[in-house]
Amino acid sequence: MNLSLMIMALARRPHRGVLPAVATVTAALLAAIVAAAFGGYRINLTPSQPLGLWHIVKLERAAEVGDLVFICPPQTAAIQEARSRGYLRSGLCPSGVAPLIKTVIAVAGQRVEVAASVRVDGRDVARSKLADQDGQGRSLTPAGGGIVPAGSVFLHSAFAGSYDSRYFGPLPASGILGLAQQVLTYAP
Repeated sequence: MNLSLMIMALARRPHRGVLPAVATVTAALLAAIVAAAFGGYRINLTPSQPLGLWHIVKLERAAEVGDLVFICPPQTAAIQEARSRGYLRSGLCPSGVAPLIKTVIAVAGQRVEVAASVRVDGRDVARSKLADQDGQGRSLTPAGGGIVPAGSVFLHSAFAGSYDSRYFGPLPASGILGLAQQVLTYAP
């Protein structure tokens, strides 16, 4: 029985059975969310990528420029500050945040310049202008540029307010959970 039919059936019952029925539906929804999370599915509620349901697809090779990935950031000072400012949601990554969905724009050995915007190997990265302040007027500190270290990736999101490697620098590629594949999403 689908959820809407179940709710309509509950509405026709006397009120004494509504509370147990609502509790059952709520428990079923929570069980589905937990099963999805452990089954490689994630719900994105941030504007950095389309909102909705995503699937983590196992990556059988090294990450490449252009890959859209789920990644767990390490527990660094920049990530801790981002979490305390509310840029990153709490989650199951070892650093205590939810996995990020970002595009790999540079891999080990590539030169990244972070100034007014980002350049990789001398080429401008589209939609990479840096912000001086966040939405609450707090100053933002850009990450330093340089050569992306071995075993690391430099990440980007085209969303202007995204918190990405422009601010926290390259991340270890070992934190990549897999490729990010849209399942049921909406881009506002």
